[in-house]
Amino acid sequence: MKKIISTKNAPAAIGPYSQATEANGLIFISGQLPVDPATAAMAPADIRAQTEAVLKNLQAILVSEGLTLANVLKTTVFMTDLSQFGQMNEVYGSFFPANPPARATIEVKALPKAALVEIEAVAAR
Repeated sequence: MKKIISTKNAPAAIGPYSQATEANGLIFISGQLPVDPATAAMAPADIRAQTEAVLKNLQAILVSEGLTLANVLKTTVFMTDLSQFGQMNEVYGSFFPANPPARATIEVKALPKAALVEIEAVAAR
């Protein structure tokens, strides 16, 4: 049985997808962009600021379900410039200080809204 997850504390979906879905105790969180959920404004065009905004949006979805970032099993990070990996990784590490999830990082040509980074995640209850 699939459950749709949605919260006002993260950006609304901008297409035919859900912020997250849950089945059998696994939560699949759609790729989050560095968008302020209250204003719909993009974070500044800085990889650190955008990574922080993305992870806060991911965190808000988890919190809406009574979970934390400690529940995250796997993330996929999409970046438009891997030369900024170190800066992204520093911010990312501050959100996962112990027992971080598995992760893949992929460079892509472009992201929606000209974002520099997008992160999707899988978490478990």
